[in-house]
Amino acid sequence: MDLSPRRDSADVIVVGAGPAGCTAAHHLALAGHDVLLLEKATFPRDKVCGDGLTPRAVKQLVDMGVDIDGEGWVRTQGLRVHGSGTTVEMPWPDVASFPDFGLVRSRMDFDHLLARKAVAAGAHLLEGTKVTGPVIDATTGRVSGVVAQRDGAPRTYRAPLVVAADGASSRLAVALGLHQRRDRPMGVAVRRYYTAPHRAQDHLEAWLDLETRDPRGRTYMPFGYGWVFPVGNGSFNVGLGTFHIGRKPELDHRQLFREWTERLSPAWPFDEAHATTPLRGAPLPAGLNRRPQYTRGLFLTGDAGGMINPLSGEGIDYAMESGRLAADTITHALKQPTARMREEALLAYPDAIRAAYGRYFTVGRLVVHALNHPRVMKVVATKSLHRPVLQRFIFKLWSNLTDPHSSDALDRVITAIQRAVPAA
Repeated sequence: MDLSPRRDSADVIVVGAGPAGCTAAHHLALAGHDVLLLEKATFPRDKVCGDGLTPRAVKQLVDMGVDIDGEGWVRTQGLRVHGSGTTVEMPWPDVASFPDFGLVRSRMDFDHLLARKAVAAGAHLLEGTKVTGPVIDATTGRVSGVVAQRDGAPRTYRAPLVVAADGASSRLAVALGLHQRRDRPMGVAVRRYYTAPHRAQDHLEAWLDLETRDPRGRTYMPFGYGWVFPVGNGSFNVGLGTFHIGRKPELDHRQLFREWTERLSPAWPFDEAHATTPLRGAPLPAGLNRRPQYTRGLFLTGDAGGMINPLSGEGIDYAMESGRLAADTITHALKQPTARMREEALLAYPDAIRAAYGRYFTVGRLVVHALNHPRVMKVVATKSLHRPVLQRFIFKLWSNLTDPHSSDALDRVITAIQRAVPAA
């Protein structure tokens, strides 16, 4: 898909062709900008992820004109939660501004699909191009491009604006001194693909009771959940994730994964005989753990800016939303008549991110802090599924699917909670 391998400049460079980068590139190109999309791998390529898309992500796909009724998509009606011998089905919350269904598609071809969509809109994609750092203008101190390795040789690509969609480690962010904050939630996830003869493929499945032993041999329940998401043709994405704040707990996620899958019902035969990939892991930086999200010509989107839901671990929807928001901000800024006015418009991006996610992520941080107490987590895992109102409340909060203008009592409660806390 390398359409212009000799290109070395553009209006905007987008680094990383995941959901954030492809969404940003798509909207920028549609707005008429010359966009260079740089991806270190070559498609198709895999990413560690749960592959589940909430209605928030579905809305972004619809807005991009993606054919979500074609082959390769699995449509989900909601979440099926297991815990303490109880199973509860919860439909996706009814929110007017979002679809009433979710989707599942493996990142192996999901990202490739989005990259093709960006190219169709006019973006120029260069695969096999590993960005190693920013180019800094010695006079202004602004980012004026990136340096990269391509075909074994160093290359320089120049643009007055750069969108960092280069993932959790984000070389570009680190180079500008934008390090991850230790007071924000950080997660760890592991996942593996299996085949299984199971009939239930219209819901996301989640298990709350992830019991394990601490270094002293005491049984406890870390904050997190295990998941089984259908990806079609009898295949399932099976994984688990946990979140913590501050010092990383002494928790072996591979061992926790083995313990959990061994406890599952025989209806879920997730053993070596049914595995189709190795077990892989990845960090989950959450709660806007890098700030500011714009500085000196560089935008942070998706995982690079810590835009992961600290309750669910979901990142695709926030990646796509932030990619679009970055594109809209750039498009608006470039219409301004003076350099000062353009920079003022660009500087609005962090405020827009905080307005969109700040209060919710603050609530998420407080919940993560509370649920990292094993006794609190055990009470939630064992008691919440027996109370319908609490089920709905937790699911709405977990999925971040509420309507602040709704007459629904739970929506009003969650909105009031968010208004009572400062933005992250």
